[in-house]
Amino acid sequence: MSYEPYFTDEHHELRKTVRKFVEKEITPYVAEWEKDGIFPRDLFKRMGDLGYLGLRYPEEVGGQGWDYFAGVVFAEEMARSGVGGFPMAIAVQTDMATPPVLEFGTDEQKETYLKPAIRGEKIAAIGISEPNHGSDVASIETRARRDGDTWIINGAKTFITNGTRADFITLVVRTSDAPGHKGISMILVDLDLPGVTVAKKLDKLGMRSSDTAELVFEDVRVPYTNLLGVEGKGFMQIMWELQGERLIGAAGSVGMADYAYELARDYARTRKQFYQEIANFQVISHLLTEMKTEIEVVKEMTYATAYRFGRGEIPAKEISMAKLAAAKMAHWVADRALQIFGGNGYMMEYPIQRIWRDTRLYRIGGGTDEIMKEIIAKTMGLEEYKEVVRR
Repeated sequence: MSYEPYFTDEHHELRKTVRKFVEKEITPYVAEWEKDGIFPRDLFKRMGDLGYLGLRYPEEVGGQGWDYFAGVVFAEEMARSGVGGFPMAIAVQTDMATPPVLEFGTDEQKETYLKPAIRGEKIAAIGISEPNHGSDVASIETRARRDGDTWIINGAKTFITNGTRADFITLVVRTSDAPGHKGISMILVDLDLPGVTVAKKLDKLGMRSSDTAELVFEDVRVPYTNLLGVEGKGFMQIMWELQGERLIGAAGSVGMADYAYELARDYARTRKQFYQEIANFQVISHLLTEMKTEIEVVKEMTYATAYRFGRGEIPAKEISMAKLAAAKMAHWVADRALQIFGGNGYMMEYPIQRIWRDTRLYRIGGGTDEIMKEIIAKTMGLEEYKEVVRR
């Protein structure tokens, strides 16, 4: 399918190029990276040299100047590596930690953080979740107190992708005693500063090829000029960031689901059971039909929403719907693909088990299913309905 009007001939050529890169330089090594719990640092530089870390960033900051659908293509093709951790780590670099620097950063911040990240010379992380606070961003406790021309930061962040080796983190902190979201700001923090500690590397069920850490900040002094955007406006800034993160996450979910479907389809075509074709292939073919139908439905919604987002709209309801639907669909497809593989699907030598584990995080990271439903309910006016029912 060409999926007009979303993709041009140039997009299709980009897809071919990225797919060749993934097949040659990523897929053959994912089992090793999964075992090690990390992938080589020099891959950031390699991808930066190829222009992949700045596909849709403007040329003036070192990007390639593509449109939003170049990022969609990239997310889908990265997912075809058959592993979730590596693409997630790269997505943090391209679509989570750095977009706020482009959108809200000063020229100096772009020179110091954004441009090196696009070149793959600096690894980026984003710090939102805390040991006691996850989806409720307005309740975070990590504190940045101003002391003259510096900030003094104390607190902890957890579930930090790239956390064991990132060079800087786009950190969400509390900078005042104002209640709720009013006291939230964002600060760029170099992670080699005194007082920054990798408390532990986290051992995950899936996404094992990416490193994930808990970070502790103890009296970390950061220049006041590292404030990103406007003090006290960090909640709105991170909510803006999350829209792009969720949408590109939906694209990655679609890519992974498509890959899982293809693995199951090809396996069903070739599998022999007691020297005969797999029993009741009609049942399997109907299951594959359902899988592909779900993929295409979610894909169309994701593309339609991405089209609006790329044109400057921020359709929060549709983004939340796409993220929710894509995350659930991807794991649903992976689960059925594993079933088609039968006992082999449960064996570590087959990639479907890894996809099954990795896709489960899609329903948690970037906002849980429950948070997506809350956002959707509010935009549909259902919160008001809930209050009426309570009365």
